[in-house]
Amino acid sequence: MTDQIILNADPRERTGSNKARVIRKIDGMVPAIVYGDEKETLNIKLKLNELTKAAENELFYTQVLLIKTGENEEKVVLKELQKDPAKGKFLHADFQRVSRKTKLKVVIPVNFVNEDECVGIREDGGVVAKAIREIEIMCLAGNIPESIDVDIENLHLGESLRLTEISLPEGSEIPGLSDETDQMVVSVNAPKAVEEDPIEDELEDGEVPEGEETSEETTGDEPATTEETAEKDNPEEG
Repeated sequence: MTDQIILNADPRERTGSNKARVIRKIDGMVPAIVYGDEKETLNIKLKLNELTKAAENELFYTQVLLIKTGENEEKVVLKELQKDPAKGKFLHADFQRVSRKTKLKVVIPVNFVNEDECVGIREDGGVVAKAIREIEIMCLAGNIPESIDVDIENLHLGESLRLTEISLPEGSEIPGLSDETDQMVVSVNAPKAVEEDPIEDELEDGEVPEGEETSEETTGDEPATTEETAEKDNPEEG
């Protein structure tokens, strides 16, 4: 399991937008709140560089995070991260407290396993078409998977896997999944046909493509010269 992402925070007073601007510009920090789990909302501020670095990790958006404020520790998940649309800097973050028994909706990336060993590729020359790259699941906060593994080793040419056919981690489910909302996840298809180039340049010297005629007579006689033609037209000259 990947190491847990830890954010170090300082407490802050709950004040207006002017104070928030000071926190961003003077302190170089980002205002944030921690709420939920029937506890009082905690107002904190995070170092901008630490938050920016953490946000570069895709697990920051799906895994349980640990926020440390002095001696206090909070297990949370990210609920909202506000950005300046012009400069791209973070403006504010909302985190929700969780316990191991808290059920959450999270979006998890799909990891396709044994693609090189896929029967439809090795034996039939098929190609894999991946229709879904991530899946939203409902699971316990203490059991959020890093990815959902989809084994395609035994897929033959023309076969596919749908959401209702894949295996999810224990205790996880896809909210609202039914026969009506089912979707294709991956399939093995035949490769597209490639048009061949004309083969005229492959014809042997002197060979004429079927259905075409040469521009000269095929009797074997040489074509008449210009002088011979002139004598026939004017027999009295000379």
